[in-house]
Parts: sequence; structure tokens; C-alpha cells
Amino acid sequence: MRPELKHKETTHKIIGVFFDVYKELGHGFLESVYQRSLGLALESAGVKIRSPVKIPVWFRGQRVGQFEGDMLVEEVILLELKVARCMDRSHYAQLLNYLRATDIEVGLLLNFGLKPEFKRLILDNASKTNRCGN
Repeated sequence: MRPELKHKETTHKIIGVFFDVYKELGHGFLESVYQRSLGLALESAGVKIRSPVKIPVWFRGQRVGQFEGDMLVEEVILLELKVARCMDRSHYAQLLNYLRATDIEVGLLLNFGLKPEFKRLILDNASKTNRCGN
């Protein structure tokens, strides 16, 4: 028996809205256009969003930096948007670092590139270290 995916229903809704936005806008806009459009579409679908999202980075108990994530959905899923020919390892690494720095365990990498593509990333809190000054 397969384990249940974390935040499955919300993730499914986000991916559906992502494809709707891509179908309507197509390829070629700036990331900021897709970010605003996706935010509007998610809110229209009854989904709570926060955009952008401040993500502090800690090292040995000291705050050493801050990232700005693209969007947080329902306070449990972090979205990182891209407009790239294709997704690469640096995109995955960026989202994994954001997940590592927060209590959020589920992230979606959404690419509004030549073709729409997404990747779901998971980082369980039990496997995280050095976050929130701990």
C-alpha cells in the first residue's frame, strides 16, 4: 500500500490552476506576470496565498541571510516559479534550500517555459537541521 502524499488535495489544485494559467497566457512573459496571474487564479479558486515569502537563513544560531520565495499556499506548500527552457539541478537545489530553511515540507517547482512542467519536492522536518536558529 502506498503512503498518502502530504497535502495531496491542495497540491492537485495548484497544479491544475498552474496548467490553466499556462493555457491562457502561453509562453514568453516575465516570471512576475506568471506570479501575479497564478496568485489571482489560486485566490479565485478559493486558495489562500502569500506572495512573496521571506525566508530567513540561519548558521550556528545567527541569521546570515534571507531569501524571497515566490509564493506560499495555505501556509503549507512553497511554490518556486521559473520561466526557463527547462528545469535544471540549480532550480531543484534552490527550492530544497528554501524547504530546508523553513518548517514547510512540500514544495512545487513550476516552470512556465516552452512547455509547462512541474516537480513536487518533499523535505520532512525530521531530516532538517540548522533552521530558525536551532
